[in-house]
Amino acid sequence: MSILVVGSVAFDSLETPSGKRERVLGGAATHFALAASFFTDVRVVGVVGEDFLPEHERVLTVKGVDTKGIERAPGKSFHWTGSYLTDLNAAHTLATDLNVFAEFSPKIPEGYEESDFLFLANIDPVLQLQVRKQMPKVKMVAGDTMNYWIGAHREKLLPVLQELDVLLINDNEARMLSGETNGVKAAEGVLKLGPKTVIVKYGEHGSAAYFSDRSFGDGVKRRPFRTHTVPLQEVVDPTGAGDSFAGGFYGYVASQKVLTPEVFRTAMFYGSVMGSFAVEAFGTEKLQQTTRKDVDERFALLREISHL
Repeated sequence: MSILVVGSVAFDSLETPSGKRERVLGGAATHFALAASFFTDVRVVGVVGEDFLPEHERVLTVKGVDTKGIERAPGKSFHWTGSYLTDLNAAHTLATDLNVFAEFSPKIPEGYEESDFLFLANIDPVLQLQVRKQMPKVKMVAGDTMNYWIGAHREKLLPVLQELDVLLINDNEARMLSGETNGVKAAEGVLKLGPKTVIVKYGEHGSAAYFSDRSFGDGVKRRPFRTHTVPLQEVVDPTGAGDSFAGGFYGYVASQKVLTPEVFRTAMFYGSVMGSFAVEAFGTEKLQQTTRKDVDERFALLREISHL
């Protein structure tokens, strides 16, 4: 099965307690694609500038990611500058240079419309909806969003939520989107807005899945399911953790023939595993070095400590 991911391929300049790095390869689609590539075929739709070199593209292609959908445009690639010096759980944005991403209009290459699964990474909800309409035959649609779209473009985001089988957001975003202060009520409130299933990410405290009676097509509403994170001695850069979690989760789902509660729970464990690799180095450096053997060993560790 193949996944089409639409989102940012970018460069990040970062400062964390572990050091400072300039223009490392990042972006939501990049992290997602690398994490998902351990489980299934991945295709990327995005836009980059003239500073995106063959060496950057090889980071994706060496993992088998199809980059035909990455558009080249005159100018510079999307560049985000952020700091985690005060709190590793909260990014402080110092600068956001959209560059060629400001005019991004996703174009689905020939053959990509046959992708089995679609992931709408964190981009303008208007674009997310446009892509969804171009992919009417996909088996499943998952997506992400952020506080900016929730706060400033809620009316544009709500139609997207109606199209999602799975929405992945963090705890603060769930509260903001639902208007609830209690975490469980927040997740249930988001479910009422349209997604069949909601995965809420709690950073170092793990993640939880909240289900509706539409989650598995059998009319049964399951209880929430929560996963732990992998205990790490050092977190270097948390920037791509959520996107890597999504890639691991959705990549595993796409590798299975049928979606069942058991598959979904296992997928969440793989999401935690891939997120744990992402934070151990700046940008995508750790994901580039990770092998399938590493993934399997870390999954076994998480399974053991979680008593799965």
